[in-house]
Amino acid sequence: MTTTDIPQQAPTFDVFIIGGGVNGCGIARDAAGRVLSVALAEKDDLAQGTSSASTKLFHGGLRYLEFYEFGLVRKALKEREVLLNNMPHISWPMCFVLPHVKGIRPAWLVRLGLFIYDHLGGRKLLPATSTLNLRNHYAGTPLKPSLTKAFEYSDCWVQDARLVALNAQDAAILGANIMTRSEVIAAYSKEGVWHITVKNTANQQLQTLQAKTLINASGPWINQVIEGQLGTQSEHKIRLVRGSHIVVKRIFEHDRAYFFQSSDQRIAFAIPYEEDYTLIGTTDQDHPHLPESATCSSQESEYILTLANEYFKQPITTADIVWSYSGVRPLFDDGAGKASEATRDYVISLKQHLGAPLINIFGGKITTYRKLSEAALKPLKAFLPHMGEAWTEKASLPGGDFAFEDKAKLQQTLEQDFGFLTTAWAKRLINTYGTNAAKILSKAKQSGDLGMDFGHTLSQSEVSWLVQHEFALSAEDILWRRTKLGLKFNHKQQLALEQWLEQNQQPTEV
Repeated sequence: MTTTDIPQQAPTFDVFIIGGGVNGCGIARDAAGRVLSVALAEKDDLAQGTSSASTKLFHGGLRYLEFYEFGLVRKALKEREVLLNNMPHISWPMCFVLPHVKGIRPAWLVRLGLFIYDHLGGRKLLPATSTLNLRNHYAGTPLKPSLTKAFEYSDCWVQDARLVALNAQDAAILGANIMTRSEVIAAYSKEGVWHITVKNTANQQLQTLQAKTLINASGPWINQVIEGQLGTQSEHKIRLVRGSHIVVKRIFEHDRAYFFQSSDQRIAFAIPYEEDYTLIGTTDQDHPHLPESATCSSQESEYILTLANEYFKQPITTADIVWSYSGVRPLFDDGAGKASEATRDYVISLKQHLGAPLINIFGGKITTYRKLSEAALKPLKAFLPHMGEAWTEKASLPGGDFAFEDKAKLQQTLEQDFGFLTTAWAKRLINTYGTNAAKILSKAKQSGDLGMDFGHTLSQSEVSWLVQHEFALSAEDILWRRTKLGLKFNHKQQLALEQWLEQNQQPTEV
């Protein structure tokens, strides 16, 4: 079944989900694994909105401790290692260096916060906090000499857009109907059943589907969907907060990240990114505009540069920025005075329209998407008594069926089995596809066996895999969400990829 085609006499689904971000795709996977019939509609590409614009971290949220969000932090900290075990190809441990600056937060307070952070979530795999002498530790080399002391703690890195795509892929394997470029334009309930009209944004064709339950996981568009497509009123408010990031050429050689504090109590990360770059962000700005209008403003990029330059020895300028991105976080509006203080926790709301259940999802963060999925399905048990039990805690995502400590060995085996691979190429494939990398390379004896070379190790074989298994349709889908090769591709190479896709469009296989 393709990403958009639905039988004319479609069945009544148990669950219909609006939104193909991390929450929507996580719910689709969870529900399909509980033997429920599932359909999901996303008006654009998977993870095209908020879910591809994060800081790319599975983390508890160290700074949330200052706002007494102990429950949220504990939940997120416990999830870090669950997620690391389930997706060791697209997620890995990362050490964060937090330089101490007098006058911002006293050292004892930072150390206390890190002690709580270490013990609140039952840490087992990640190393505990330590203290660094920046005068003789390599983490101090790129920093200003006035910075002499730092604390080091651990969190996890994740490729956010790939997380979404792999959840969608697994959902489809389990029987879910994942429809991209499919916009829900209306939904109403009648005699306990939802009737949902979906428009294929490619050919403008309309389809009406039926579902026993409806889940609105449209992220920052949630209230637009409630008031527009559903024709009702929202019981909660959403606070749209824009987070922007910049990417510069790599400014330090080691694999640790930095956690910087500003004098106004905000924070930013500087993180090794895609081998050759450094990712710096984020910001917290209220966004009273349409979510799709979010861009990194010149004021935001200047703020990020100013904060980074308070720490780094070598100044970074606007000319060093190779890419910037921005996303809108749909935070539950708890009335906080500052955007940075608004809660990152989620609220699950169940309502009934003429006996037809509706779940609206407000807020959330990428680290707790799996727990959110379980929470969203729990109240639907009364309406779907045949629903199976929760199962995702110990279930790997596609390609993640190996232990994270065996990753280097997996890469070495791939290099041995496919002698034409460079080490960098093999590493990229393992970090992207895990054990599925060998399936993409198939029986290739030399690089020419992989078909057309689009540049920067992107082969026709890999592109075909992304189209057939991961719902990719355009060059943008492939270069900026399924991979980050857009950082390296020039205009001519992008055009060649787009032309090939137009001429060789293939349906997603399940």
